[in-house]
Amino acid sequence: MSAIAVILGVAFVSGSFVFTDTLSKSFDGIMSSSVGDVVVRPAGSEVTMGGTQTIPGSLVETLAKAPGAARADGNVTDYSTFVISKQGKLIGGTGAPGLGVNFTDGPAANGNSMFTLTHGAWPSADGQIALDARTAKTGGYAVGDTVRVVTAGAQAQLSPKLTGIMESSGSLVGASVVVWTTPQAQQLYLQGRDEFNDIWVTRADGTSQDQLQAAVAPLLPEGLDAVTGAKAAEQAQSQIQESMKFITYFLLIFAAIALVVGSFIIVNTFSILVAQRMRELALFRAIGATRRQVTRSVLVEALAVGLVGSTIGLIVGVLLAIGIKLLFGFIGLDLAGASLVFAPRTVIAAYAVGLVVTLFAAYLPARRAGKIPPVAAMRDDVTLSEGSMHRRVIAGTVLAGVGAAAMGAGLFTSIPKPVAWIGVGILGVLLGVALTSPLVGRPLITGIGAIYRRAFGTVGVMAEENALRNPRRTAATASALMIGVTLVSMMAVFGASTKQSIAKEIDANFKADYLVSNAIGQDFSPSVGDQVAKVDGVATVSRVRWGMGKVNEGDEWVAALDPASFGKVSTLDAEHNDDVLAKLATGGVLLDTDKAKELGLKSGDKLSMTLQGKPFETTVAGTFAPTATAPAQVVMSLQAWADHGGTASDGQVYVLTRPGANLSAVSSGLDAIVADLPTVSVKDIAGYAEEQSKPINQMLMIIYALLGLAVIIAILGIINTLALSVIERTREIGLLRAVGLSRRQLRSMLRLESVVIAILGAVLGIVLGVAFGIAIQRALADQGFSTLSIPWLQLVGFLLLAGIVGVFASVWPGRRAAKMQILDAIAAE
Repeated sequence: MSAIAVILGVAFVSGSFVFTDTLSKSFDGIMSSSVGDVVVRPAGSEVTMGGTQTIPGSLVETLAKAPGAARADGNVTDYSTFVISKQGKLIGGTGAPGLGVNFTDGPAANGNSMFTLTHGAWPSADGQIALDARTAKTGGYAVGDTVRVVTAGAQAQLSPKLTGIMESSGSLVGASVVVWTTPQAQQLYLQGRDEFNDIWVTRADGTSQDQLQAAVAPLLPEGLDAVTGAKAAEQAQSQIQESMKFITYFLLIFAAIALVVGSFIIVNTFSILVAQRMRELALFRAIGATRRQVTRSVLVEALAVGLVGSTIGLIVGVLLAIGIKLLFGFIGLDLAGASLVFAPRTVIAAYAVGLVVTLFAAYLPARRAGKIPPVAAMRDDVTLSEGSMHRRVIAGTVLAGVGAAAMGAGLFTSIPKPVAWIGVGILGVLLGVALTSPLVGRPLITGIGAIYRRAFGTVGVMAEENALRNPRRTAATASALMIGVTLVSMMAVFGASTKQSIAKEIDANFKADYLVSNAIGQDFSPSVGDQVAKVDGVATVSRVRWGMGKVNEGDEWVAALDPASFGKVSTLDAEHNDDVLAKLATGGVLLDTDKAKELGLKSGDKLSMTLQGKPFETTVAGTFAPTATAPAQVVMSLQAWADHGGTASDGQVYVLTRPGANLSAVSSGLDAIVADLPTVSVKDIAGYAEEQSKPINQMLMIIYALLGLAVIIAILGIINTLALSVIERTREIGLLRAVGLSRRQLRSMLRLESVVIAILGAVLGIVLGVAFGIAIQRALADQGFSTLSIPWLQLVGFLLLAGIVGVFASVWPGRRAAKMQILDAIAAE
């Protein structure tokens, strides 16, 4: 059981590394095949497949004549072009992007074309496209079929003819690709202008990338850069690896939780083993073994457990990585064609983690074994001194006190990064309670024992006494479960509070009757809003647009809205909404108060911004209170957005009806507009609140699933403790059976003991989880998470589930105990 705890923790570590290394290699392959020898792009841009800022088409011919250039090709790339299957379902949209590109046969830096035609022909006229093989197969399309395509461009939906099917030179990682003719791509994505997102310049024989870059650079107008394909691919790979760190850290956090829980099992196991071998170890001491030798013998045993657990965990980690690959395939990130990457660091990390955790957890029991005096060999039983218990309680109390102080500092002072302080405090309190749980848990066990005595009589009394007999063992077993339940309960409270806060904010700030938005977070065509405005009964249509920009050199999400209409459909600042929007109408940008404080800015201050790659100076027109429904921390007007090159596609469209309008007719009219657009939906205030809750529910389900690993390890700990306890009490069980205890009563006694341990861990976990969830909610109250909601029904469910877990955990140890022969058990030592 101890080895299994190590196996599961190490599997998570190694699986995390294998998966992220595989993902990184897949993206590296994409990047190496998606750059030319020299890439010409807007200055300061590190986008290799095109950006929103454009390059004049006339420059292509100029660059093709550069010294050392063989040719030059302009590229148009869009990241919001999606194919709809014959069954009317959206292909992709939840993982990898939907790419729309123009056809060019220009070679990539590796000498190969980015796409290779496998069936049909490349598009040669408007209304024709080529698709990647995976998208064509998923959509059920063959050459000659009419394909349904949705873009965020000028036209909401297109029905081009499929002329060709292609394969990519590298894995597309689930991305779908639609290839148009160059004129139609420019019409769709660049409003028909003869421009490109970037230009590839191909080197002639005998010319290096560096030489070609040096020849191209002087030919470029201000605002454009020329970089070698090697540098462009390296920058893109670096960006992707940086963004993938979140996945690695996310998985490793849960691996760490699993290992911490596993360490409780290992400590318990070796403590019990040492207790069982007291007389044996004392005999070793009596015939000359030193303390160091006895301690070393226990550590060597732990080393063996760690080696076996780490080795099997490494293998299981590979299987886990395969499982994660399949899971990501369901959400659109297809890695089916990518081979697993098994790097040396994965092996090193697996063995380092497995061995360190096992040896660390076994150290105290091993040290205790070394302290057994030789004279103990002549005694029937050896008990541990209470001194260690006192030190443990004192250490736990101090640790919990320090943790509580850190949480208090984060909650009630203006200390920087309060959430980080609360996080550190939570860790301190959790470990402190784990250390003091032998003392804290005694009243609860006694209370459950009172119920047992009334309900189960003698069997209940024995179950209670067994749980109280060794408080360290019971507490350590319960603490493993406590950690998992604490984190699950904390997330349940925070998730419920988040959903309730968002619902409250929407109810308070949402003045519109309907909201048109994209369910997959992509922009959509402004023509949708144009049609909505024509529906009979619609009084006001207010658009919100989004994009990434830079504010004082920092990347920020920027929103654009119409100050004249936004106040009619929503609220930006509950107390000063009209004043704030009036200030925005005069020019400049609005910052929420948190962002303004972070940047050290106030109304009237100047700030530098970059939008779509174009830098400009603007003014802080005002600030607004942050809420969960604010479109962004940085807000500008639609006019300023357009003046600085912002995209014309919409992110949301608020719809307000006229007084007395037939809402049923309006709803039908809006639904008709988006009927053929699977990416766009219309919802009322209740539907909007439900849509905002979906990502939270999905996040909670993922976290619950990952934390389930820690709970499984804790269950193994209960089984392990009971099984070892049965071995330890073999003679006692034989005597009880001899004086009349039946097999059924014996199993019931162990079952009740198991339930006590599980309930103790669950109660401590729920209490701590609720307290921690409240602390996090209060710390984030000023950022829009203003409503506290405690899901009591869900927490009661956790408690009942813990009781059921206790019942099942006792099955195997109970059966094993019941099978003992009475005379053999009595004769055991």
